[in-house]
Amino acid sequence: MSTTYDESSFKVLRGLEPVRQRPGMYTTLDNPNHIITEVVDNACDEALAGYSKNINVIAHSDGSVSVQDEGRGIPVGIHPEEGVSVVEVAFTVLHSGGKFDKESGGGAYRFAGGLHGVGVAVTNALSTAVEVTVFRDGGEHRLRFENGVATSPLAQVATCGKRKSGTTVRAWPDVKYFDSPLVNLAQLERALRAKAVLLPGVTITLTIEKTRESKSWSYPDGLRGYLMEALADVELAAPIFTGERYIAKGDEAFVEGEGAAWAFAWAEEGTITRESYVNLIPTWSGGTHDAGMRDGIFNAVKSFIDLHGMLPKGVKLASDDVFCRVSFILSAKLLDPSFQGQTKEKLVSRNALKLVSTMVSDPLLLWLNEHTEYGKKIAEISIRQAQSRMKSTQKIEKKKGSSVAVLPGKLTDAAEYNPARNELFLVEGDSAGGSAKQGRNKEFQAILPLRGKVLNTFEVDRDRLFSNAEVHDIAVAIGVDPHSMNDNADLSGLRYHSIYIMADADVDGSHIATLLLTLFFRHFPKLIAAGHIYLAQPPLFRIDVPAQGKKPLRKLYALNADELTSIEDRLSKEKVRAGSWSISRFKGLGEMNPLQLWETTMCPDTRRALCVQLDAASFDSAEQTMTMLMAKKESGSRREWLEYHGNEVTGDV
Repeated sequence: MSTTYDESSFKVLRGLEPVRQRPGMYTTLDNPNHIITEVVDNACDEALAGYSKNINVIAHSDGSVSVQDEGRGIPVGIHPEEGVSVVEVAFTVLHSGGKFDKESGGGAYRFAGGLHGVGVAVTNALSTAVEVTVFRDGGEHRLRFENGVATSPLAQVATCGKRKSGTTVRAWPDVKYFDSPLVNLAQLERALRAKAVLLPGVTITLTIEKTRESKSWSYPDGLRGYLMEALADVELAAPIFTGERYIAKGDEAFVEGEGAAWAFAWAEEGTITRESYVNLIPTWSGGTHDAGMRDGIFNAVKSFIDLHGMLPKGVKLASDDVFCRVSFILSAKLLDPSFQGQTKEKLVSRNALKLVSTMVSDPLLLWLNEHTEYGKKIAEISIRQAQSRMKSTQKIEKKKGSSVAVLPGKLTDAAEYNPARNELFLVEGDSAGGSAKQGRNKEFQAILPLRGKVLNTFEVDRDRLFSNAEVHDIAVAIGVDPHSMNDNADLSGLRYHSIYIMADADVDGSHIATLLLTLFFRHFPKLIAAGHIYLAQPPLFRIDVPAQGKKPLRKLYALNADELTSIEDRLSKEKVRAGSWSISRFKGLGEMNPLQLWETTMCPDTRRALCVQLDAASFDSAEQTMTMLMAKKESGSRREWLEYHGNEVTGDV
């Protein structure tokens, strides 16, 4: 390792180099499908905006793929700041595009899936060549890139009719970046078919050049037709329920045009189909819009059951009871969606939960009451599921009944004993513990407040571990005996499959989190290896934004200083007067009221948390690092390590 560390050690990655250096941050690497989908998404955004009725995709024999649309065509003029054509900017400059501008009546794209601004630029970065043809303003314009660099400026190569417009992009994926060099045609076909479902009236065609096979998809029945096709072999308890609702002008909570379209159905047996989309982007891992639909369906069915007095005495209905046998297709429209990661597999926009829940709940309740026979069948399925769940829970409680008496007195346990669902929060301090108890969901969340800093247990023998009251309470609460990585540990008694370390977002909080992680690493490593340990991520800042026009007072939260800067930039773009918002820094979790703590740190649909990971292969390496950090006789090694990494530390003042 080089010992030289000076100004020359700093490297600045420009243009598309960040993508080539770390491609996994921007796309999936098992095959090139995602970089092709980025081009398809742009074509679909034109269709979503109402400018294209046909999208043609060609899988060429040489491994390249072409995507053609009849949209407005990428602007061909010179960009006023970059000094090159807008086409070249779109394919070579990260975080550029026409989807950021939400001003001036909504900008070029009011609703679009591509909002991270790196889509086709990533396609270009990870391709050996890309050819772009634009039909616009009576001219056919062409630009070719090789290894991400334009071979020459954009040029007009022919004329065309003034009414002809659109964009064709052909990309040759670079095989060195992908595990499989070829596009997965079955996966691509599924994605294109789903796009057609979400774009009624639009025809999407896939042509495979090698076999001369061509397939077209157009779904005049939209979501209903697609779900009916998927559930063709399943006996439904009630007809498919479809609907769509969008926000009208003048709404104070949401933006005009936001909303959702859906189709869902109940079946007692058979396969379950569940797909969700945001602005045509498939969210394979779900997200807050899925949670909103779940919430809306539960509220409607629960209201129907209560209205008709169907719930048996002693039975308590949970959201999972209603939702477990539901198949659905959901298409949400959001003005400014936030996704987890560049591949956009999960939506994390907090307002989507309330939006979709509001859209779905009332129409479904009305439909259930208009079709009472079907409503009662759906209610009976949900009630049977609740009864089955409660019987299972009672069996577990009987086994565990003898251990209830020895649970620590400070533990505020969950109302239901369901380890697979239950969560335990180890909270720093009694003050934060009080807020957490009030803000939690009592059905499945338990709170164990910790007073002061936990003992450093790295060098504590297992037989003396319980001499410390805090460690004793934690061990008894989770229901698992201390063990080592090589032990055949029995985790069947684990009372909570999710254990969250919830400490203040400051230096002391980090110290407490480190001591708790040391306890689990040294004495309960199988819990970490099984993915049961999490670090909660409470926000450090609260931003109070004043009412603006018809927009009410807003409270926003930032995890750190970088996120705070990003929020302030967004507020400036929204034309909120600079300095009109106030910023508060949380000194600790105890400063949050119960509702704030629930929304930001405890709600499964809106919180942020890091799963602590460990596997047997890396255990020895991790143990060496932990020994250096936590062992009493390693002060010299710790000092060297701190001196070497000291420049990476940011002061928390």
